[in-house]
Amino acid sequence: MRPEVNARQRCAPSGAKVFGIAFSLLEGRGSNRTTALFDNLSEKLGGILDRLTGRGALTEKDVDAAMREVRRALLEADVSLDVVRSFIERVREQAIGATVVKSVTPGQMVVKIVHDELVNTLGADGQTIDLNAVPPVPIMMVGLQGSGKTTTTAKLARRLTQRDKRKVLMASLDVYRPAAMEQLAVLGRDLDISTLPIVAGQQPTQIAKRAMEAGKLGGYDVVLLDTAGRTTLDEEMMAEAAAIKAAANPHEVLLVADALTGQDAVNLARSFDQRVGLTGIVLTRVDGDGRGGAALSMRAVTGKPIKLIGTGEKTD
Repeated sequence: MRPEVNARQRCAPSGAKVFGIAFSLLEGRGSNRTTALFDNLSEKLGGILDRLTGRGALTEKDVDAAMREVRRALLEADVSLDVVRSFIERVREQAIGATVVKSVTPGQMVVKIVHDELVNTLGADGQTIDLNAVPPVPIMMVGLQGSGKTTTTAKLARRLTQRDKRKVLMASLDVYRPAAMEQLAVLGRDLDISTLPIVAGQQPTQIAKRAMEAGKLGGYDVVLLDTAGRTTLDEEMMAEAAAIKAAANPHEVLLVADALTGQDAVNLARSFDQRVGLTGIVLTRVDGDGRGGAALSMRAVTGKPIKLIGTGEKTD
C-alpha cells in the first residue's frame, strides 16, 4: 500500500472532531473569538460520516448514500451548486477507490478524504496581507454596499498600526453614499489613524491618485483605499473599480463580503475577480447566523485566499 495511504489511516480523526479542525483553520485568520459560522455545517457533516466509521466494510452504495447527505448539507449551508458538485465528485472518486475499499478502517478513510478536501477548498495555509512592496503599499477594498468595507478598512488600519507597527493612511473614495467620507474620518480620529482630507467635487480616481501622492509625501507605509459599493452588482461600479485600480496600481485588492451573502457569493466573487483581479477575501459578520457557504463558494470559485474574517461593528 502506498505510504500516503498508510499515513492517512494513522492520522484519520473521527468525524465528530475533524470538521471543527478543518474550519478552525479559517477562523484562526481573523478574530480570536469563537465564531459559529461553521458550527451547524460541521455538526451535520460529522454526524453523517460518523455513521460510516463504525462499519467494518463499505460498499459503493454506502459511499453514495453518504455523499447524497453531504451534498444536501452543503447546499443547505448555501454553498453554490457548482462548487458542491465538484466537491462531491472529487470526494467520491477517492472514496470508492481501491485504497479505501481495502483499508482496515474504510469509514475513517472517507472522513479523512472529506476533511482533506474541505481544507484544500478553504486553503491549507493561512495567507496574511502582503506588504512586500515599495511603500506606500496601496490596498484597495472592494465590495457591495453594506458589506462592511468602511469598518473593515478601519479594522485593518488598526491591525497594521498596532500589530505590524506600520504608518497607515486611510482614504475614502465613496463620493455617493451620504457621509461615507465623514464616517471614515470619524473612525480615523477615534483610532488616531490618519485619513485623507476631504476635497469636495473630486472623482474616485482623482482621490486615489491624491491619496497615493499624500502617502509618498507623508512617509506612509500603507494607503488603504475604501471604494464605493452599490446595493447590487452593476457595470458602473465595476468600471469605476477598474479605473481606480489602473490609477492606484494596488498591491492588494481585497473583496469585503458579508458572511450572510449565501448563494450570491459566487457571482459576487467571480465578477470582482474578473474585473479587478482579487488578491484575497475578507469575510465580515462571521458571528451572525450565516451558514458558511459563502466562504467555501468564494474560495473555490476564485482560488483566492480568505485572508481575514471579522466579527461585530466595533473596530476592536
